[in-house]
Amino acid sequence: MGFLTQTFDMQFFILANQIFRKHWLDQVMPLVSSAALLWVIILIATAFGVYKKGPKILIVMLVIIASMGIADFSTGLIKKSIGRVRPLNSLPLTYFREDGQWQRRPLDFKPLKERGNSYPSAHASNSMAFALMCMFFFRKLRPWMLFLPLSVGYSRLYLGKHFPTDVCAGWAMGACVAISVWIIWENIIKDKLPEKLRL
Repeated sequence: MGFLTQTFDMQFFILANQIFRKHWLDQVMPLVSSAALLWVIILIATAFGVYKKGPKILIVMLVIIASMGIADFSTGLIKKSIGRVRPLNSLPLTYFREDGQWQRRPLDFKPLKERGNSYPSAHASNSMAFALMCMFFFRKLRPWMLFLPLSVGYSRLYLGKHFPTDVCAGWAMGACVAISVWIIWENIIKDKLPEKLRL
């Protein structure tokens, strides 16, 4: 599999994916994990921001989206070099959703792939980068925005897409990118903007 899964990693995954299952979570978790939901949030936030502060908010949203793009690109590079196989393709009894239906791997399931793209989680990375950048720019959102990456990360376990360490690594990557982009913004970019474009 190209990646040794530790006992605690496996145990936490089994709890989230197999033990703590609820019918309502079966409906909610795919929505939480949907990239479309994050973009809907971005569009709503942008529209509200333009309404409250005018077009200058678009600069901020571009910086936030850029941080997400950097986080996504960075995790993609790491995924290729590590090649960890996703739980749904490596573990028996794993619940997963495919073609709109919940399924479960049989007890005698054999791994389908030798390499995969499980580590780190791009969903976790992107959502963390988005949440932290929003918190940096809009202080009233602290600490509530952290609920987003935490929910997205848990949904990735519930859906059988990632192990806990995949999600934690994604969160760490997203946080590093967000902090780096914020430092560049504060020390290099912000002061070079015309006064009318500053928040």
